[in-house]
Amino acid sequence: MERAYDLIVVGAGVIGLSCAWRCAQAGMSVLAIERDEPGAGASGVAAGMLAPVTEAGFGEEELLRLNLDARAQWPAFAAELEELTALPTGYRDSGALVVAADRDDAEELRRLHEFQAELGLDAEWLSPREARRREPGLSPRIAGAIHAAQDGQADPLAVLRALARAFEAAGGELRSRVEVVGLDTAGGEVTGVATDAGERIGARTVLIATGAWSSDGGLATEASAPPVRPVKGQLLELRVRRGFRPPASRIVRTPRCYLVTRADGRVVLGATQEEQGFDTAVTADGVFRLLEAAWEVLPDVGELELERAVAGVRPGTPDNLPAVGAGALGGLVWATGHYRNGVMLAPTTGRAVAQLLETGELPAPFAPFGPERFWEVPA
Repeated sequence: MERAYDLIVVGAGVIGLSCAWRCAQAGMSVLAIERDEPGAGASGVAAGMLAPVTEAGFGEEELLRLNLDARAQWPAFAAELEELTALPTGYRDSGALVVAADRDDAEELRRLHEFQAELGLDAEWLSPREARRREPGLSPRIAGAIHAAQDGQADPLAVLRALARAFEAAGGELRSRVEVVGLDTAGGEVTGVATDAGERIGARTVLIATGAWSSDGGLATEASAPPVRPVKGQLLELRVRRGFRPPASRIVRTPRCYLVTRADGRVVLGATQEEQGFDTAVTADGVFRLLEAAWEVLPDVGELELERAVAGVRPGTPDNLPAVGAGALGGLVWATGHYRNGVMLAPTTGRAVAQLLETGELPAPFAPFGPERFWEVPA
């Protein structure tokens, strides 16, 4: 079969489109295929936190290094997208607070702050009074907070729109509502894809960026796939009503929830973490627990307008690290398993895949995180 494209990207979320754009910029002929609309998976229900410091967790030092590197790329990444497309990305250096709702939370956050200090992170412990001075909407009952000034945010839906336009402006082709149902192979190498429309499209390389679906369906049965599982997350989209103040100017997190206030008055409240397979039902329990967790630190949340409740599935891996790199078959590349950090890791993942296809080598931040690390583990 004739190889019509240098690269076919399967999946047009923020990771797939970032990779497709950077490869098109590098002069490759690129086709991106999405079975729904761009961002219909996890990207479309993400909060867009760029918060490596407040995301840092015990035992996740490797992920932290990767996230810090990606966070440093975001100002230039957002500026380039906005300049090329004249579209906003919602990028903002808002800062973030992790708030203790009570003494038990405060003890937990004190340990987290000590861990952050050991790692040399820029994180400041605030007394309840100082936290409320910076965010007056916080409850007088809070017991302290961690302030991470360099954490920020972007609007995932705005980023997706800008990426799609930038990709097409760079010469890429984007097809929506087309499903890739199989891989074409010859001599142990991938040579293209088959679609549900009966097409067979040739390519030198096929990139799988289908998020939580990477280990599910026909593509995974035809090639060794990294063990990606769906992790359900429910979140609420709220809005500040006319005449009311936003609940906070920074990202506000607690051990049980987060709130991200957009510049246009939208507020994202999330997110549950549930091992429920591909179930995306919004449940009364999920909604209740999110609202309860937010209200205990930001009482004004009760005055926000509820616009919608949504659920999606994140692509988790056994070690919570992404799987980016060459597949077991020649001509196959994976960019998946970004779990909670897909938006934050988009700039570095896109450049990493472009460099891999140009030079055959992944850049240093991603080199340890190839999918082959999973295949070396006995089933």
